[in-house]
Amino acid sequence: MARKSADINAMELSARKAARKLLRDFNEVEHLQVSRKGPADFVTQADLTCEATLREELSRLRPEYGFITEEGENVPAKDGEHYWVIDPLDGTTNFLHGLPHFAISIAIKTGKEITAGLVLDPVKDEMFWAEKGGGAYVNTRRLRVSSRTRMADSIFATGIPFMGKKDHGRFLKELERIMEVSAGVRRYGAASLDLCYVAAARYDGFWERDLQEWDIAAGIIIAREAGALVSQIDGGEKMLEKGDILASNPGVNSAMMEIFRELRLGR
Repeated sequence: MARKSADINAMELSARKAARKLLRDFNEVEHLQVSRKGPADFVTQADLTCEATLREELSRLRPEYGFITEEGENVPAKDGEHYWVIDPLDGTTNFLHGLPHFAISIAIKTGKEITAGLVLDPVKDEMFWAEKGGGAYVNTRRLRVSSRTRMADSIFATGIPFMGKKDHGRFLKELERIMEVSAGVRRYGAASLDLCYVAAARYDGFWERDLQEWDIAAGIIIAREAGALVSQIDGGEKMLEKGDILASNPGVNSAMMEIFRELRLGR
């Protein structure tokens, strides 16, 4: 059985406590207060309640760590080095529409590096987690990316830019090219889980743009510890800063990268 560190235990304790309230709100979603952050971009009282619970619990367990979060103000680290990177509800639009596919995402950022991550899907009771050098797991089962090498046998996940987002035209060209050579493309609306599903060999690859640090921080280390290759779409390493990401098993990574390179060159 996988041995969890004190940091993973702290993340799990906090996430499960927040998840109980999140599930209660999900079952009464029609009564939630909802506001807009931007066009087709929402925040609910469930987001805020979940984040407050996570902040309270994680501060109690690791008072020296700072916070980088989606809904609230960032908090400097007292030790100057460690930060919790939190998305209290990844998949808010799914949540609001009664779609049971959303997650709590927590990562630890040490300096500029993500060193641990946890993504909890409370509906399916799946907890994905990893620490640098320790492998990736879902609950107690070790994860490993798929071994497929043919694009024609592979399925991919992506995020579709919605109202108010840019680059709709570029996305449609990318989607067309991947559709032409793959067994299918899925869009489930929660980037943290998309990365975990690459780790779990449910997807063979995933790409998306215009993401925030808290959307992908935990998923990056979980995918990498399961053997995925993770980079920017152009191959760079600034996913957290730039917000674009490509993650896949090693067998199809080169083919994916080549498709995106040709599109950049206008081919």
